Amino acid sequence: MKLLFKIFITAGLVMLISSLMSTVEVDNFTTAVIVAAVLGLLNIFVKPILTILTLPATILTLGLFLFVVNGIIIMLCSELVGGFKINSFWTAILFSVILSICQSIVFNIIGEDN
Repeated sequence: MKLLFKIFITAGLVMLISSLMSTVEVDNFTTAVIVAAVLGLLNIFVKPILTILTLPATILTLGLFLFVVNGIIIMLCSELVGGFKINSFWTAILFSVILSICQSIVFNIIGEDN
């Protein structure tokens, strides 16, 4: 039940962020729910592989390369989910940073551990 709750909160945040950023398009709430679920799956399965493969770059940049990995995950989600469009790679990085900050704040307020 907690997983569904987190997915719906993330979907709401995706809708909110897309309404604030003109370069991010989400068709409807159903698409946002799919985006939240796909992002969760990509973060579970693909992100660890990318993180290990890019470990030298991450160490060299003192961890800043993880922003690039997050942007790649967002761009991949944009390719996989119809109705979710990100215009540029820099927008994907900014979107991932804003989404992460918003998730941390909301989950901290409602008492869910992320």
